[in-house]
Amino acid sequence: MSFAEGILTGKSAIVTGGATGIGSYIVRKLGSLGAKVGIVSRKEENLIAAVKSFKEDDGIDVVWRTGDVRDPDGIKKSFYELAGDLGGIDILVCNAAGNFICPTEDLSWNGWRTVIEIDLNGTFNCCQAALLHLKAANDGGRIISISTTQADFGWPGAAHAGAAKAGIQNLMKTLSAEWGEFGIRANWISPGPIEGTEGVDRLIIQQGLADQVKERIPLGTFGEGDDIANAVVYLSSATGKYVSGTGLAVDGGSQWDRGR
Repeated sequence: MSFAEGILTGKSAIVTGGATGIGSYIVRKLGSLGAKVGIVSRKEENLIAAVKSFKEDDGIDVVWRTGDVRDPDGIKKSFYELAGDLGGIDILVCNAAGNFICPTEDLSWNGWRTVIEIDLNGTFNCCQAALLHLKAANDGGRIISISTTQADFGWPGAAHAGAAKAGIQNLMKTLSAEWGEFGIRANWISPGPIEGTEGVDRLIIQQGLADQVKERIPLGTFGEGDDIANAVVYLSSATGKYVSGTGLAVDGGSQWDRGR
């Protein structure tokens, strides 16, 4: 998919979990279209390696701070520093997530709590930390949370992630209603199986389910990281300026199959 060159010039974005996986595709796409980008992650070694790759492979200068989205004071400090480096925050992409496969019967309280804290509580913390900066955005701030189709239909072994992401979707609806007066749009993207990501490897490929899952996708294939990144650009740009409080499924038509 092609967007106009420089469509995001003048915009500043923060992507949590932007050093790896889907987050790295989002960073590359935003940066290639003119946005200034900052990333946050708990692991400094991942951040350093990612920033080096963005520069050497894509010619994109990305700034970074370590931060744990579960720590409201810490993430507020990281965002404040990044906003200083970037000249503000126009776009917040909440992508940090934790997940693992585990039947609900065997799921420990600590396992449940950890995913809820990273995904749901972390998204809440990031939105609050970015609010003052998003209010100052020239043509309205954007919040885009990366959810999952599991939040809508469930997935055996992923009760913790599905519940957390369902909470995120409701949070985006609520922020759309509450923060619309500030010109802030809040939306979410629900990826289907995206090839090359840890989630697909852990939840599908390692379980021997790749062929079975592909057979149930109308388009017959897994998605690509750029499919999600392109959706983020749409919601971040003027093209999506009247979209708020809703979700965009990027799943190859997989939702068709859920009612069977």
